[in-house]
Amino acid sequence: MLRFLLRRAVLALLVCLTVLVISFALTRLSGDLAISIAGPNATEQDIATVRKNYGLDRPLPTQFVDWAVHAAEGDLGRSYLYHAPVAGLIKERMPITLTLGLTGLVIALVVAIPLGVIAAMREGSLLDRAIGLLALFGQAMPSFWLSLVLIIWLGLNLQLLPISGVDTWQGYIMPGIVLAFSAIPALMRLTRAGMIDALSSDYIRTARAKGLSSTKIVLKHALRNAAMPVVSVAAVQLGFMLGGSIVIEAVFALHGVGYLAWESISKNDFPVVQAVVLILAIIYIGLTLLADAMNAVLDPRLRAA
Repeated sequence: MLRFLLRRAVLALLVCLTVLVISFALTRLSGDLAISIAGPNATEQDIATVRKNYGLDRPLPTQFVDWAVHAAEGDLGRSYLYHAPVAGLIKERMPITLTLGLTGLVIALVVAIPLGVIAAMREGSLLDRAIGLLALFGQAMPSFWLSLVLIIWLGLNLQLLPISGVDTWQGYIMPGIVLAFSAIPALMRLTRAGMIDALSSDYIRTARAKGLSSTKIVLKHALRNAAMPVVSVAAVQLGFMLGGSIVIEAVFALHGVGYLAWESISKNDFPVVQAVVLILAIIYIGLTLLADAMNAVLDPRLRAA
């Protein structure tokens, strides 16, 4: 078990280092940062002054090492737009994004797992096809379109939920539903496939021969084995939700990390962009590592692999 987790941890560190390099390189390839900071009306002297003050006149490898060392110490730089430490900005807005992502994941699991189990138990039936059609519909639906539909229907017409902000917990429901719709199809199909495979296994036939109830067979025996791939994909989907919340936060005016990233990209605030990419990548890698550990607990065969 320990060796398995150590191998995954080393791989996670290598991926994190790769993200560091790519995020740094992309911001530099997007153009001259000194010109972006100085503004369109700046003179050559102004640009040269900005380049010197921000250390942009140094070689790129030196800039990268300096940024990576400071990032490892928790110093993510200073925002050009807000004139404040980037770490403080992310710390202030991260709770909104994390709450939104967890809300979406909970909604997705609550909907996807029961539907996947029902579809597996009624394999090939009209109900199974209807659930599959629902999954296809959810996967094809653009998140911004669903956001607008919910705002008009639940927010304006029925006035059941707030259409923007998170002054109350109800403000997370509509954006959470939108995020969940993107994850439900994958989780539902995985649950269905895992349950179909589990229900046709020898140990399930033995459990039925012993006279165990269908509910106990499904929930205690079949679902546990079918849940392993769902655990991995759920962690990955949470990472996608956190990283893909930019559009949702912009539509619902939620001032989380996604909205901060959108503002920073539009205003060329590159220190914030680099930091957001790094933080979200670390969270995504951590969730994947957690999913591997949970799968190792559920399946002892993985520990000896």
